[in-house]
Amino acid sequence: GEGVVKVGEESFTLGFKEALYIGSGDRDVLFESKDPQHPAKFYFNSTCAHTSYPCRKVTKQDAICAHMGSLEMSNERNINKMLVNQVLPTCQLQMGVTELKEGSVWNTMPAHTHLRRMETYFYYNVPEGQKILHVMGEPQETRPIWLNNEEAVIAPEWSIHCAAGTSNYTFIWGMAGENLIYNDMQVVKIPELK
Repeated sequence: GEGVVKVGEESFTLGFKEALYIGSGDRDVLFESKDPQHPAKFYFNSTCAHTSYPCRKVTKQDAICAHMGSLEMSNERNINKMLVNQVLPTCQLQMGVTELKEGSVWNTMPAHTHLRRMETYFYYNVPEGQKILHVMGEPQETRPIWLNNEEAVIAPEWSIHCAAGTSNYTFIWGMAGENLIYNDMQVVKIPELK
């Protein structure tokens, strides 16, 4: 359902798959459902900030959409970059939504690290009875973590992050760090993973 976020004296109505950037500052932030019969669900990331930018709502129409992968490689997906410098000014935080196409299960393959920032994944739209196999760790010593719908995982800067689901799914990615260049990453070639 639709949600309302009140930031000090400002109020923002958010629909499904919409984002709100809240700049740093000392004020109350309140979350509520617009209709209690259709409750909203909120997910947020927070980082340290040295500069305060204005609050701004971002819809999928505002986002930069990158179509990636292929059905043949089981990783066809749309990456919706929502809270990135090309859309709005942000201080250390970047976020977006990746939607896997039906028939695709792999995200972020080939896997990579971000040596100048860390990343979180929040998995949702995972169908009933299905799971996500999230892989993390150093490229030569990876470990699997099984996750359910609406669960999150944190990848430190030295860890790869990739996953496969037993069905297609959606996830929110959030990155924190001083480097706001989206594609600054260290790709690990698939044959090198262990």
